[in-house]
Amino acid sequence: MAVPKDTLFRSADMSLTQLYIANEIGREVVSALGEVGEVQFRDLNAETTAFQRTFTQEIRRLDNVERQLRYFNSEIEKESIPIRPRYEFPNMLAAPSASEIDELADKSEGLEQRVSSLKDSYETLKRREVELTEWRWVLTEAGSFFDRAHGSVDEIRQSTDNDEAPLLQDVEQQARGQNGDASGNALSVMNIGFVAGVIPRSRIAAFERILWRTLRGNLYMNQSEIPVPIIDPTNNEEIQKNVFVIFAHGKEIVAKIRKISESLGADLYSIDENSEMRRDQVHEVNSRLSDLNNVLGNTKRTLDAELTQIARSLAQWLVVIKKEKAVYQTLNRCSYDQARKTLVAEAWVPTNSLGLIKSTLQDVNDRAGMSVPTIVNQIRTSKTPPTYNKKNKFTEAFQTIIDAYGTAKYTEVNPGLPTIVTFPFLFAVMFGDFGHGIIVTCIALAMIYFEGPMSRGKLNELVSMAFYGRYIALLMGIFSIYTGLLYNDVFSKAMTLFPSQWAWPHDFKENTAVEATLKGDYRYPFGLDWSWHGTDNDLLFTNSFKMKLSILMGWAHMTYSLCLSYINARHFKTPIDIWGNFLPGMIFFQSIFGYLVFTILYKWSIDWYPINGEPHNPPGLLNMLIYMFLSPGTVEEQLYPGQAPVQVILLLIAVICVPILLLLKPLYLRRENNKARALGYRGIGETSRFSALDGDDEDGQAMNGGRESMGSDNEAAAMITQDIGDDEHDEFEFSEVMIHQTIHTIEFCLNCVSHTASYLRLWALSLAHQQLSSVLWNMTLGNAFSFTGVLGVITTVVFFYVWFFLTLAILCVMEGTSAMLHSLRLHWVEAMSKHFIGDGIPFEPFSFKLLLEEDEGEG
Repeated sequence: MAVPKDTLFRSADMSLTQLYIANEIGREVVSALGEVGEVQFRDLNAETTAFQRTFTQEIRRLDNVERQLRYFNSEIEKESIPIRPRYEFPNMLAAPSASEIDELADKSEGLEQRVSSLKDSYETLKRREVELTEWRWVLTEAGSFFDRAHGSVDEIRQSTDNDEAPLLQDVEQQARGQNGDASGNALSVMNIGFVAGVIPRSRIAAFERILWRTLRGNLYMNQSEIPVPIIDPTNNEEIQKNVFVIFAHGKEIVAKIRKISESLGADLYSIDENSEMRRDQVHEVNSRLSDLNNVLGNTKRTLDAELTQIARSLAQWLVVIKKEKAVYQTLNRCSYDQARKTLVAEAWVPTNSLGLIKSTLQDVNDRAGMSVPTIVNQIRTSKTPPTYNKKNKFTEAFQTIIDAYGTAKYTEVNPGLPTIVTFPFLFAVMFGDFGHGIIVTCIALAMIYFEGPMSRGKLNELVSMAFYGRYIALLMGIFSIYTGLLYNDVFSKAMTLFPSQWAWPHDFKENTAVEATLKGDYRYPFGLDWSWHGTDNDLLFTNSFKMKLSILMGWAHMTYSLCLSYINARHFKTPIDIWGNFLPGMIFFQSIFGYLVFTILYKWSIDWYPINGEPHNPPGLLNMLIYMFLSPGTVEEQLYPGQAPVQVILLLIAVICVPILLLLKPLYLRRENNKARALGYRGIGETSRFSALDGDDEDGQAMNGGRESMGSDNEAAAMITQDIGDDEHDEFEFSEVMIHQTIHTIEFCLNCVSHTASYLRLWALSLAHQQLSSVLWNMTLGNAFSFTGVLGVITTVVFFYVWFFLTLAILCVMEGTSAMLHSLRLHWVEAMSKHFIGDGIPFEPFSFKLLLEEDEGEG
């Protein structure tokens, strides 16, 4: 039987395959399959820990190389060195050889040692530069402090008049008593010590407070601000610092000051009391700084040269290591056959891709010169295959919307196909404006035109999200243009594309109501007549029109979605779902809301105000639907002849459908289960065991030939069935089925009401968008047009920019996002609940392309 072609309507047909790979080319085979990207390997060592698997050592080695490359990347980013982008490298998906991996590992080890050594040297030199810079500031700023302490006695006396520094007052008296003046040796003679250093400016207040309280005021402190910030070499942070000099009496107090200073992060430096010696120190420091700057410059240039050279190949190295690591992680999922020295792998593969997989494996064998081919066996199994919906760059975003809600069951109808049309169209019903639709379309076309550069560049989160959905935005803009033409709405103004069907009288009085009349049989050809704009009953008319239109849209969308459940039941060969769920549900829904849609269309098709005949007031449909349930058979305002019996019949049909929906499927399943047990079967869920496929075609002969090369047919069959079991099925329990069906019946009947009402959001958001656009126009350009002359020109230009910016920010971005979210809810809840099973397993193939895309997205 031919395999159907893969389409977006259903997931691709999948096959469980078993691969027998020679151990010598295991790495090459997995690499080739990673390039193809359509093979999902099953883990045959699920009970084995990661440390006990075969290729753990290789993965650890690659982890170390990856760590080294990340270290290079962080250093390159710190130095703001541009990295050569990944897309500039040719053959990014080509698998590297084992020797290239070994060479890259050795090269990375050597480069790490060199870069780390250069970086440590640079940081050490940088710290030394900071120390010398701070020392120079201490020497220059502290000179005035010593001059005042040694020679400026008057200044010291002024500072001690209020008894804030009694220590230096004693120093002055004793120094004068011994030498007759305050000489340069007074500090040493009187055992006065000092501490000089640099401290962060943010800690200076706490520093002074702690010193004063600890030493009880027995100190003299001077400080000054360093005018330029000091750069911390560890994190390149600029820190504002102050120079301080503290004088105190006694070695013990000086030692205390040193401890307090160091505890608060101060750096202490030694300076000489003698001014000439300080000048020598300053010259020495300047000389050291000059030499140090030369060494720093050379080191920095060498380091930058190394990092620049690495940056030219870093992106390629990262790709190579990530791919190699993924290969060994996949090899750890395979089991090893000791007898035949082969790797045994099991994988899900799209059936239509089996030919590509076999040809790829044959190419690997030919390149390696292996005499034993890699064997691919197709297996029958009762396991549920993963769901694989093939996508392209146009359908990917639409499919992502569905997958975000849940993964479709294997071969279930994929809601992503109708979503391509229904999602942007329902958005456009709420967003309908010709002008806003053109803006959205132009933005989407710009993103599509610059698709290449934008996909390779780094985008922020919001722009990246918009770029990912660029084709969704394109269709949303195009449909918004269409609905804008239907609503005859462009930036809240009407377009006079055709003559109006309404004629206004020429003779009317001021401040009196004016009524328009129809122009015979002429009707406006397309969309809403522009004469409705600006009339007193415009909102009343458009409200009624859009509200009924929302009900029609909701009915059509839910009816279509409900029909997909019939297609699923036919495909999975479960007729009870057709007779027990689909038919009674469809009849119930159409008996009530299908009838409501009929009455809306019928009411629209009747001329309730004929020119020559007797006018009739149209009946209210909401009251009609309410009285249809509260007073069956009673019709207060007749819509059509024979309305009362028709509504009674429809109500009886809807009531009869409820017990059918509730009981038919559980009773049928119980009867079938009893029949199966009477015949001796285990249960309804029993399925046949798997076996190896003995193909009659060329592929089957090739597989049989491969088995003979590996051993006897019996041995091959034993290997095929290894580690593959049936899915366990729960036994049938009528109570559980009954509870589940009861919940389904209650939800379906209630949801028919709530979901239909939920589509009124189409009317509400369309009205809100139109009114907000009108208010924005009137508050900006509407006011600007009231001015004339030069002032009018200036006002119009200014208000145009205000109007355009607010239109983009509020009406296009905010309102657009709101309409998109409401459209998303209508698909996830109102539509998909009618048919979506959503208990599928996503297909996660081993693919280098997906691996690199995920890595780029995380980056």
